[in-house]
Amino acid sequence: MFAKLARTGILITAIAVAGCNDSSMKDFAPEANKPLPDKILADMRAKGMVRTSSVMARIFKEEGKLEIWKAKTNGRYDMVASYDICKWSGKLGPKYTEGDRQAPEGFYTVRPAQMNPRSNYHLSFNIGYPNAYDRANGRTGSNLMVHGACSSSGCYSMTDAQIEQIYAFGRDAFQGGQTEFQIQAFPFRMTAANMARYRNDPNYEFWKMLKVGYDNFEITKVPPKVDVCEKRYVFNQVAPEGTTFNPTGPCPASTQPDSLKSAYSAYQSTYEAAFNGALKASTPAPKPTIAGIKEASIVSDWSKRRARGERVPIDPPSLNSDGSVTETARMGRIDSPAGRKMAALDAEKAAKQKAEEQRLAAIEAAKQAKAQALAEKEAAKTAKEAPVATATIEAPAEPAPPAETQAPSADESRVTRLKNKLLGMFGG
Repeated sequence: MFAKLARTGILITAIAVAGCNDSSMKDFAPEANKPLPDKILADMRAKGMVRTSSVMARIFKEEGKLEIWKAKTNGRYDMVASYDICKWSGKLGPKYTEGDRQAPEGFYTVRPAQMNPRSNYHLSFNIGYPNAYDRANGRTGSNLMVHGACSSSGCYSMTDAQIEQIYAFGRDAFQGGQTEFQIQAFPFRMTAANMARYRNDPNYEFWKMLKVGYDNFEITKVPPKVDVCEKRYVFNQVAPEGTTFNPTGPCPASTQPDSLKSAYSAYQSTYEAAFNGALKASTPAPKPTIAGIKEASIVSDWSKRRARGERVPIDPPSLNSDGSVTETARMGRIDSPAGRKMAALDAEKAAKQKAEEQRLAAIEAAKQAKAQALAEKEAAKTAKEAPVATATIEAPAEPAPPAETQAPSADESRVTRLKNKLLGMFGG
């Protein structure tokens, strides 16, 4: 039954252009035809895989990992490569609307027509957003990629060397007859500890739904059959003959193989015990997550204003738990024709304002200079008309006799005068 759940078929040869606002600019793409390294091929042989066997990918945002899994000869999958994601944008949580800069979460399908060997981002492939689940829930967006160039605005971006290998895995699988491969994008590894960490998050119910698909793969090691009904994912369900899964309609009375039911029940028992234990353990604090469609709409509006060339905060705004919005103080605008036009208009406006400020400053300086000249002229006139002041010179005061000298008595004065007279007579 597990083998029936793995999808294989005839190679589709049409190759179309896709990308994160991408367009094809290269006449040829030799990087799209590079073979996988010998070491990877040797590891594949050791695990019972062939180069062209079926492939799938798993993405974990919080851990920043992209894993490549390939089918072995027994039909089960094993991991053959793991890459550090160079960049992904947004926060943990699904993509809601065009422009929210969220990298998608969910189960997506890549077909040959979604592979772009002539991408502006070295190489790329469209992950298939929006899928049936996204469309049923009114979620919008386009051109969501895995690509090179290590630059992201809603995509999963790798280095050029990494995307060459990832692209080669898909290319080889298509050459081997796989008609589509699955990408499973998760916020984090959906362990009991991580689910306990995020149990109070507004995205928790969505993540619990994704975890059913995660668990099915962990149990079977085969990509789960994915359908959508009642606007939710269902996994490995078999609808009665003559009925189908309608993404927005009621789910049919589907069934599962008994062996899978039994394995899933045992898996869940172990998980519940681990989850309860994790509630009592000390774990790292949760990472930032998107606060639903409200925050997505705020970021989308920021993206639209930025695309029009308006000056906006350099980073997208964030919605806080109390309903307030946080924006960075640094401002900027996108480097685009619209942005350059707006920048030119702003520069012209700023130049006019500066010229006017300089003109007014010159007028004010002239006024101050004229006032200063008048003040100096008035001061000179006042100084010329003022009367000249006459200085009074006082005679120096006769020095006072020393304190110890006493005035002579009257008898001593007469004797002194007589003595002086006699001395004058005799030439003394």
